[in-house]
Amino acid sequence: MKEELRSHPFRDSIEDIAAAKRIPDTPQTRAPAYRIAFTDRDFMLREELRPVRLQLELLKPQLIMDERGIESTVVMFGGARIPAPEQRDTAKTQVLADLSHYYEEARRFARLITERSLATYGREDVVVTGGGPGVMEAGNRGAHEAGGQSIGLNIVLPHEQAPNTYVTPDLSFNFHYFAIRKMHFLMRAKAICVFPGGFGTMDELFESLTLIQTQRMKRVPFLLFGRDWWEKVVNWSMLAEAGVISPEDLELFTIVETAEEAIAVIDNWKDPC
Repeated sequence: MKEELRSHPFRDSIEDIAAAKRIPDTPQTRAPAYRIAFTDRDFMLREELRPVRLQLELLKPQLIMDERGIESTVVMFGGARIPAPEQRDTAKTQVLADLSHYYEEARRFARLITERSLATYGREDVVVTGGGPGVMEAGNRGAHEAGGQSIGLNIVLPHEQAPNTYVTPDLSFNFHYFAIRKMHFLMRAKAICVFPGGFGTMDELFESLTLIQTQRMKRVPFLLFGRDWWEKVVNWSMLAEAGVISPEDLELFTIVETAEEAIAVIDNWKDPC
C-alpha cells in the first residue's frame, strides 16, 4: 500500500532514517560527518544555515494551514498584560484594570467572527492572535466558545511565550524569527483589529499600516478599538499636520468601540483601490 501511494520511485526520507539506525556502531558511523544532514541538529543550527531555517519557519505553518483549508483570517493584536474582567484585581496598575473591558470586547468580537467562520466550515475568517495572554487569549477564547478553530502564533521570549489554552492545538505555532511570524499574521488577513497594548502591539500596528501605506499589501478593514486610548497614545492629527504622513493616510484605519461596530465596518467595506 505504501508503494502505491508513493508519488516517485525513490526511497523516502523516513525509510532512510530508519535504515541509518540499523548500521553497525563504528567510529565512522558515530562521527558527526556521517549523520544525514537534515537529522543533524548541530548542523541545522549552524550560523550558515540561517537562510534554511528562515525558509522552514515560513513553510511549516503555511503547509499546515493549507492542509486545513484556511483561506482567510481576521487578525487580532493587543496587549498581553490586559487582564480578563474577572482578574482585574490582579492588574499592576489601575489603567490596566480599566482596560479589562477590552478583553471582553475582543472575546465578543472573536466569538461573532468565528460564528461566521463556521458557516464556511472554518475556511474563512479564522481568528489569528499572537497566542499569548491578555487580548490574545481573549481572541482565542471567543473563537473557542463559538465552537470554532483559531490560530496562535507564539514566539520564543523570556516571558509570555507559552500558548494560551484556547488556541486550537493543531494551529498553535511557535516561531524564532519575528519577521516570519509577522508574515504569517498578514498573508491571509481579511481584516486587522488592534486593541490597546504596549511595544509589541505598537510594532504590529505600524508595521501593518506601513505595508498598506506603501502598497506592499492590499487595503483591508483596519480597526483600532478604543478612541480614548488611541487618541491619547498617538497624536494622529499631528503626524498629518507635520507632513510626515499624508492627510489621506488617516483614512487607512477606523476607530471603533464595540465588536458590533467592528463587524459593521467589515461588512460595509469597499476597497477604495
